[in-house]
Amino acid sequence: MLVNIKSTYFIKILFKYLDEKKKLKVVKYNKSLQKNIDINIINYKHFSGRYIIYESNGIGKEYEGYNDILLFEGEYLNGERNGKGKEYLQGKLIFEGDYLNGERNGKGKEYHYYGKLLFEGEFLNGKGWRGKGYDVNGKSYTLSNNINGKVKEYDYNGYLRFEGEYLDGKRNGKGKEYNYGYLSFEGEFKNDVKWNGKDMIIIII
Repeated sequence: MLVNIKSTYFIKILFKYLDEKKKLKVVKYNKSLQKNIDINIINYKHFSGRYIIYESNGIGKEYEGYNDILLFEGEYLNGERNGKGKEYLQGKLIFEGDYLNGERNGKGKEYHYYGKLLFEGEFLNGKGWRGKGYDVNGKSYTLSNNINGKVKEYDYNGYLRFEGEYLDGKRNGKGKEYNYGYLSFEGEFKNDVKWNGKDMIIIII
């Protein structure tokens, strides 16, 4: 259980930044340990960049920075998102649904930054792969078995961000990448990474 993290382990993680002389991106703060160590959450935020506050029964909240920007709230297992949860971007809800091993897996709903539904259906390895989605103009489209084959991806504003070939749920093969609907790359992908092709220069007036 997360509430039983040993205080010695907690202190080691907490002050690891002193040895490395850098700011931690992710650190863990467990309220049940506050009685055992001389530190409080206010001072803790000063040096922690991205941090998680664990509650009881595996429930937690993940924050960014000292200003308490909520990134995620939901269930954790072994330090990773597992179970039901909600994900946020600058305070806006962008996803709610199932997580497994830290990624979106199972049923869920993805939203545009401005609150409109972007995709509803099933997710695999962090991506929507079977269900119903909506583009920037509100036009609906259907994703079906896009683990392998030709697919389209849309960003949180509803703009097309990728169209091309998938293999095992990742970009593999020929494809085009877009930035706010404008073509930014055309070529080949390997395991979600661009590796052979041409980048485009985008000029927005």
